[in-house]
Amino acid sequence: MTKGNSRTWSEPKLNVATSECQSMDSTSTAAPMTDDCESESSSYFSWWPSWRPTSMSLLKTAESKILSCIRNDLWARFVKLPNQDRIWTLTLSNKTVNKPSEQPPKTPLVMVHGFGGGVGLWIRNLDSLSRSRPVHAFDLLGFGRSSRPHFPSDAAKAEEQFVDSIEQWRESVGLEKMILLGHSLGGYLATSYAIQYPSRVSHLILVDPWGFPERPKAENQESQGPEAVKTFRPPRWVKVIASIVSFFNPLAVIRAAGPWGPGLVNRFRPDFKRKFEDLFDDDTMTQYIYHCNAQTPSGEVGFRAMSESLGWAKRPMLQRVHLLPPSMPVTMLYGAVSWVSSSSGDKAAEIRGKAHTRVMLIDEASHHVYADQPEEFNKVVENICKSVD
Repeated sequence: MTKGNSRTWSEPKLNVATSECQSMDSTSTAAPMTDDCESESSSYFSWWPSWRPTSMSLLKTAESKILSCIRNDLWARFVKLPNQDRIWTLTLSNKTVNKPSEQPPKTPLVMVHGFGGGVGLWIRNLDSLSRSRPVHAFDLLGFGRSSRPHFPSDAAKAEEQFVDSIEQWRESVGLEKMILLGHSLGGYLATSYAIQYPSRVSHLILVDPWGFPERPKAENQESQGPEAVKTFRPPRWVKVIASIVSFFNPLAVIRAAGPWGPGLVNRFRPDFKRKFEDLFDDDTMTQYIYHCNAQTPSGEVGFRAMSESLGWAKRPMLQRVHLLPPSMPVTMLYGAVSWVSSSSGDKAAEIRGKAHTRVMLIDEASHHVYADQPEEFNKVVENICKSVD
């Protein structure tokens, strides 16, 4: 319903013998994985790795099992930024498609995951979306397998560090223009990037974006009665995380749980296992989520600096959406049963006036639209991409 040149380290291919994607045939091989050393970031809690059953090596193994499902051509590598930070990057293409030599290359699609996520969560989308154009997905700075640097406590500076890393990544990979897609926190950062670097974005796709509305004042919430509940209805796991944000990093409880951490993820996020159960009959996805977030905190420190109680953004994006150029088309996709209200999309369209802004709801999809209804999501995104070239 409508409402430059890349500086990289490549990874040699290797076969994965356990927990392979169920849909694969016996001739399939895993995505390329690297043998280079990925050391834990140092911290005051350097003894925690022995307490927590995690490491970058275990994260790499979990991701390898997920990426073994990919059938199109995949290049997985670290992209080194000028400041020596490294961004873990996937590039997919479909070389089996015969294209006339005179046909110009299609504008690439760049996918930015949300808070606590990583490239593995796009497993239901990467093959489909890369059939007709290159697709790039990367782990945000401070998340997944990317570098985990220090983030400032100031909201504007933390946001700037994220956005700067995206621009430096673009320059290093050598992209002139892109169709930029961001989910949740990735949608917030993609919008901030598009405001600062509009000439690089052909179309902005925001999927259940975080951080757009202003936090309602308490007195207004009371006076609005039942309607206020419809505006923001976070699920239980969001409330649990939000209750500790003010005192700790958002995912501190996963690390503090030590050997019980993986079980904690399974308990509070059983939906991740269900969303991918036709691909994996074990805990592959929840293990991946655990290992993404049990590492030394970095990106979540930046997120904490940018957010306040119950996850509201300190610098709401609706206050800045008017800075997007009118010529830039924007599509906002929401899950019809998501805890993120599509009213922010309607407000953004109102603010942008005559500029192309389309708000769409995906039926029977929650916050993770791309995993809940992957076929519909892929179809919508592919049609958007076709409208570009």
